[in-house]
Amino acid sequence: MVATTAISFAKSCIVHNSHTFKHSNTSFLGESLKGAFCVQLETISRKKEYAKYIAASTGNSTTTRGSNGSRFYINITGFPFPLGPFLNRSTLRTEAVKNCIWLFEQEQGLGFSSVSTNIRMTVIKLKSGGLWIHAPIAPTDECIQLVKELGAPVEHIVLPTFAYEHKIFVGPFSRKFPKAKVWVAPRQWSWPLNLPLEFFGIFRAKTLKDEDLTTPWADEIEQKVLSSPEVGIGPYVEVAFYHKRSRTLLVTDAVIFVPKQPPACISKKSLLASAKNGLAVRILSKGKEVSNEPVIDNKRNLQKGWERMVLQILFLGPSNLLEPNASFAQMSQKLIVSPIVKTLVFSKVPEKVRDWINGITTDWAFKRIIPAHFAAPIKASRSELLTAFGFLDDLLDERYVTRPSLSLLFTSLMGKAASYFPPDDMKTLSSLDQFLVSVGAVKKTVSGRKQ
Repeated sequence: MVATTAISFAKSCIVHNSHTFKHSNTSFLGESLKGAFCVQLETISRKKEYAKYIAASTGNSTTTRGSNGSRFYINITGFPFPLGPFLNRSTLRTEAVKNCIWLFEQEQGLGFSSVSTNIRMTVIKLKSGGLWIHAPIAPTDECIQLVKELGAPVEHIVLPTFAYEHKIFVGPFSRKFPKAKVWVAPRQWSWPLNLPLEFFGIFRAKTLKDEDLTTPWADEIEQKVLSSPEVGIGPYVEVAFYHKRSRTLLVTDAVIFVPKQPPACISKKSLLASAKNGLAVRILSKGKEVSNEPVIDNKRNLQKGWERMVLQILFLGPSNLLEPNASFAQMSQKLIVSPIVKTLVFSKVPEKVRDWINGITTDWAFKRIIPAHFAAPIKASRSELLTAFGFLDDLLDERYVTRPSLSLLFTSLMGKAASYFPPDDMKTLSSLDQFLVSVGAVKKTVSGRKQ
């Protein structure tokens, strides 16, 4: 996230250990994944009609919680961005497309902060009767139980990105299903040492290739790879998939849809902690008086906690956490590219991103999108995706835009998604971008950007 709890341009992971424990006696089961150095590049409707058209289509879904499985899972990913929860992860399963696609969600928090979001694994049943798993999450006993309840063998486990928040679970998850084949996005890397996948507990993995027609699922699921030049110390890599039968587009961090209400997997404890007026709120209060009253468990405070989480995830340093509702209203209930991903990644490689999006919208007639964070499934088609990426036309020079872009038509009618970003909230992110460029951590541009 890119749209994630710990979305930032560069995240270092100095030591990582993941273990699962039995609930009965918390005995070690040997699910270890040790050592890593890695850096990750990591999310007011103008028209009521537009907000209604792009709506998270979860109204007919059924959410299932595990009954007997343990939620214990030790997850330590190291300074300065440890990913919580550290000991306990609840898993929710939702049927997105009847007897075909299921969503598995867990809470994921930024270390010791009060900021959390959801992380999502998508499971598709293939014609063979086996399961195809996209972006695996922590393999707690509860999670594995919910997978096994689908009554089908796991055939393929797919890592669609290089981002470590998804990578760290692939090894432990694959060991729960040793007969499954593991597939990974190309150009996997880590920093400051470019460590092999085996170091992360991922063995005998095959590399996903752009528009590969030789994969076992090629007649059911198509794929397109975004593999950018180095935008700084490393590339940005994400693989999009299209499930033809259900007309579903799967992405990791390319786009997001912030729901008005918090995802069910985020605990009340986390939401109420975010609603407290801590140091971040005081800093961003613009001199206003900040209350020290205790936070009680009610609907208003739970909503405030969620709004504060979202703004910190999207902007790092939003303009006003004391009263977050105005900025939150502008960022929620619409398909957008995360401000962080747009600013620190996509704006650096607009030609590559435009080619990828054009290929997706030209070849795939999807009617829903499932990202790895925030709301899903999202009722959206090619026009909404083009609108979300309308900002690319401002970054590409006339030599590249040789014909009228479809996105220009859609964005002229609906308004560019980028225009929804509140300028005051963007100040911290813009300053961070300028600083990273000045110290050489990221490039000002890689190709095709106006100077």
